[in-house]
Amino acid sequence: MKIAVTGKGGVGKTTFAATLARLYADEGRPVLAADVDPDANLGLALGFSEEELEQITPITKMRKLIEERTGANKDNTFFRINPKVSDIPETYGRVCNGVRLLVLGTVDTAGSGCVCPEHVMLKRIINNLVLHREDVVILDMEAGLEHLGRGTTEGMDQFVVVIEPGARSVQTYQNVKRLAVGLGVKQVRVVANKIRDEKDEAFIREKIPQEDLLGFIHYNSEVIDADRNGSSPYDFSRETVEEIRKIKSLIDKSDR
Repeated sequence: MKIAVTGKGGVGKTTFAATLARLYADEGRPVLAADVDPDANLGLALGFSEEELEQITPITKMRKLIEERTGANKDNTFFRINPKVSDIPETYGRVCNGVRLLVLGTVDTAGSGCVCPEHVMLKRIINNLVLHREDVVILDMEAGLEHLGRGTTEGMDQFVVVIEPGARSVQTYQNVKRLAVGLGVKQVRVVANKIRDEKDEAFIREKIPQEDLLGFIHYNSEVIDADRNGSSPYDFSRETVEEIRKIKSLIDKSDR
């Protein structure tokens, strides 16, 4: 199972991605959660401490590693486009609560056409995670759509777009679905987060096709408490965990 979790900033995609990862780990399955967000906080949501995360450098910021693997340096503008990356998860990943976290980072670029050593490493690592590993792989993507332009998510089983009850979130889902089709992604599904009442549910049902809607996660102050404490929402809110467990069951059914 290979899942890319995306959506605009602030909708709760990291909470969803981390909780989903821990639910799979609870089943004894090997799980790799990759943080591809420049505002990397997937580790906290998985249960890592701030001190542990301070010791982790995103792969795209490891200049020496990138130079060694691609052959690129200040004296050489030519570089390998197929660097070895198969050992990266075990070498640089860190495990907490049964989930291996790999902090990938992003490439600083003004456009989607970046062809640089950092981008090559990022794309190769994600492709390796998707195509050559038996783990459950969950990608917590950066906010917005730039990662789709890079083509780094080809081969994913599903995109899960986390939205909130608002027009901008719905527009993000529509854009992701349109672009994902061109990448050959099998399914683009929606999780509606921060649902307050029946009006919010009705709004989502009106805007999202039934076959794309995985379910609702209701507004829960315990998730905010977890964030305030720098802790995993999995350990703070049983209600939210159970709602995501139901969503997970639908994801699993669609993979059979």
